[in-house]
Amino acid sequence: MKYFAVLFVSMLFYVVPAIHATAQANEDKIYVGSEVCKECHEGEYSTFKKYAKKSTSFKSIIAMKTKITTAEFESCFECHTTGYGEKGGFVSEEKTPELKNAGCEVCHGPGSLHVDTGGDPDEIYYNLDINDCTKCHNESRVKAFNFKPLLFGGAH
Repeated sequence: MKYFAVLFVSMLFYVVPAIHATAQANEDKIYVGSEVCKECHEGEYSTFKKYAKKSTSFKSIIAMKTKITTAEFESCFECHTTGYGEKGGFVSEEKTPELKNAGCEVCHGPGSLHVDTGGDPDEIYYNLDINDCTKCHNESRVKAFNFKPLLFGGAH
């Protein structure tokens, strides 16, 4: 029993602060836009701009703007922009034009700490799998728009 008490107290001093620090670091991350990624990841950026449909995703909702309500239009921002509704994410074409398409950070997460640390890979998501696509490419959207997810979607 004494062993468990020591283990529990150790958790309070070591594990809980580490979890809090990780949560705090995640809260400090903000979106920087794909152009910033280009500085170090020129090849990936070039491929993304050339082949990934998400690099021009805002065009598809602009084309629908006159056919849907303002609320429906804005609901499209969640998947057709970068970071909508999140700290430092897309607000509007005028205020955050660098985030108006679904950019690198849609898959890799907010890039500010990655940039600030000189490219520390622990500050972004980099081991992606097809399940990471389901935020936008969920079953109902695949049925509604017939747009199935592709891992990396032409980005790499």
